[in-house]
Order: sequence, then C-alpha cells, then structure tokens
Amino acid sequence: MRDKTQANSAGPGDRLIRTGAIVFFVGTVATLVTVAPLFLGTTPFPTYMFGLSMLMGVGFLIAAAGVLRSVAAGRRQARAAGR
Repeated sequence: MRDKTQANSAGPGDRLIRTGAIVFFVGTVATLVTVAPLFLGTTPFPTYMFGLSMLMGVGFLIAAAGVLRSVAAGRRQARAAGR
C-alpha cells in the first residue's frame, strides 16, 4: 500500500522540530557570545544574555516534543493500516 502523502508535505511534528532547531541555534549563538568575554578578557555581558543561553535547552525540548509527536502519528498510522 502506497503512502498517500506528498513528498514535500509536512508531517505531524515537523513544524515543532524546525522551530526547536531555530530556537536551539539562537541559544547556541547567545552562549558563544556570553562565553567569549571569558576568553578574551573583556567585561562580561549583562545578565539577560545568560538567560538567552537557556534557549538551547528550550529549543532541544521543543524539537524533542516534535519528534515524539511524529512517532505517535506514525504509530497511529501503522495501527490503522494493520486493521
């Protein structure tokens, strides 16, 4: 039985995975910017930059939720095809 979805269509959880990757990337850049003054010997950045560094973890959790949603949808589809 062929899958009826288009090759370029977004599946369940794909948008969460993309959003999580973008948030993770922003957090990574913020972490690099925050840590750079420690190696360069300049004055440290304000405290809110450390908060932006936490976006790495938030992005990871968002992407993980997207993966779990995609897996759940695949399981439901496999169960429905098995009946």
